[in-house]
Amino acid sequence: MKKWLMLLFSVVFVFGLAACGSNESEDAGNDANEDENSSAPGEAKELTIASWGFGAEGDENLNRLMVDAFNEQHEDIHVTIDESIDTSDWNGSLAAAASGGVMPDVFMLAQIPTGLANDWLYDLSDIATADEEFSQVPEAVVDAVTYSEGIYALPAGQHLLGYFVNKDLFEEQNLDAPAMGVTIDEFVDAVRDVTDVNDGRVGLNHPFTIPDWYPIAANQDMGWFTYLDGSFQLDSNEFITGVNLAQDILTNGYAYETLSEDQQANFNGENPEEVWLNNQVGIKWDGTWITGHLDSQSDFDWDFIGIPGERVVMTHDYYGISSATDHPEAAYKLAKWMSFSSEGFLKQIEIADASDNLNIASMPVTANQEVLDTYFQRFDAPGLRQAYENIDEAVVEPVKTVPGYSLARWDVPTGIEVGDDPNSNMSGLVDAAIRGNLNIQDYVSQMNELANQQYEEGQASIQ
Repeated sequence: MKKWLMLLFSVVFVFGLAACGSNESEDAGNDANEDENSSAPGEAKELTIASWGFGAEGDENLNRLMVDAFNEQHEDIHVTIDESIDTSDWNGSLAAAASGGVMPDVFMLAQIPTGLANDWLYDLSDIATADEEFSQVPEAVVDAVTYSEGIYALPAGQHLLGYFVNKDLFEEQNLDAPAMGVTIDEFVDAVRDVTDVNDGRVGLNHPFTIPDWYPIAANQDMGWFTYLDGSFQLDSNEFITGVNLAQDILTNGYAYETLSEDQQANFNGENPEEVWLNNQVGIKWDGTWITGHLDSQSDFDWDFIGIPGERVVMTHDYYGISSATDHPEAAYKLAKWMSFSSEGFLKQIEIADASDNLNIASMPVTANQEVLDTYFQRFDAPGLRQAYENIDEAVVEPVKTVPGYSLARWDVPTGIEVGDDPNSNMSGLVDAAIRGNLNIQDYVSQMNELANQQYEEGQASIQ
């Protein structure tokens, strides 16, 4: 990987002093040991942290309160929130900070490969593998943040992706509500059977994620949007069938967001979320970040059912630690506190429970039993607990971890004309197929070649 010029000059300068026999440089360098010697005795190590999850200064914000709690517990470390990183241009703002030598010590990552390609990230392998608590992070998550045997990010904000079911709506229609482990056929039947648009009931909120999850549910040897182990398989029967299922659900009026305006007039609500909370959508695609909101705002019995089959899909936020930090050990402690620490997660619960305005949005990123029991007792949702039992075999959504994925899934131009767009991107092509404007089977070979090309180019950028 290419090195930042400033970091290179720093390393050359330090080792140049060593060559000249300077006694002061004996413990200098880029390994974790410098963390113990880079502050004068009695002085707190100064760290900065940046995250899009801090909200505005002055807000009652769980992440800000967690930083306050960290400062209270660590007299030898002082953390300041870096307010300068622009949430509307996260990567561009981080790049400017890096080039200006003012990179935050700890920062959220929009995509880990971007951080690797720009040499922003400290290799945490030695620190993390020596930390017994890191061994309790799910194996699938550790694999996702490991590149060429180096660990370059810490998982925060763990969520499951999948469907939530309104059990009451099914019960009112004398139907069995689908549960975790439902088959694809049973899921489709449930969506169809609960739908009566004229009576203000519909099966799904929308069909647009079906092509992403269907290959996982249909084939153990496929991943999200077919990606697995360095390869897309968009020309597979599983992907084509998933797109066609999404189209069928849309065409038959089984999803609220794709109904006509006249059909939507049968429902109560100004937007899809209100219609769901008004007890008129049977099954809703979302992430487990909504559990606190759903528990407090809904008046119906709900459960999490994930995706059809037994597989679980996870997504995360990730903290990186700057490759230029003066205090890697201290930065790791901070990032751990904000991410997978058992003590940190229990502190989040304590802070949230003391407030009328805060909810726990994340699931714990640990196998610690005390933490899991404390979390799951907050929700009467058996599917959440059942899903977590399969967490080590989970599929990690590749958006933030796989090189080139965002281009491959959404942004790469296909050269195919769709409607008024003479050069539709990948997302537009899939969307058009779901809406019945083209036959996906006519284009999957070209799509697959493009997707794999984006991955290969992204992978080359981090070598």
